[in-house]
Amino acid sequence: QVQLVESGGGLVQAGGSLRLSCAAPGRTFSNYALGWFRQAPGKEREFVAAISWSGGITAYANSVKGRFTISRDNAKNTVYLQMNTLMPEDTAVYYCAAAAQIAALRYSYDRNYWGKGTLVTVSS
Repeated sequence: QVQLVESGGGLVQAGGSLRLSCAAPGRTFSNYALGWFRQAPGKEREFVAAISWSGGITAYANSVKGRFTISRDNAKNTVYLQMNTLMPEDTAVYYCAAAAQIAALRYSYDRNYWGKGTLVTVSS
């Protein structure tokens, strides 16, 4: 059963914006940390951003800090990633994930719940 489902990916020009969404139709993740990872061709999956269950704590990879913003709506059981000033190096499949806390999500991600991913392609 699919528990996390990403949407919002697509083709965008450099400098443009996209908003990714990740919904959880199968169960509630209101008390979980949620986050985003990405995997570019030929590279390992890397951490992008995370948010605590209350939304009070966020964390970002240095490569996206200042450009991307993570948020969540627990009433909708959904996490978002607003991506601004996109660059070609942001091209990747973006995955959402859930874990008990941000540290576990970032550093013990073999235990995470995962979505299937959504492709973001940034053209130059």
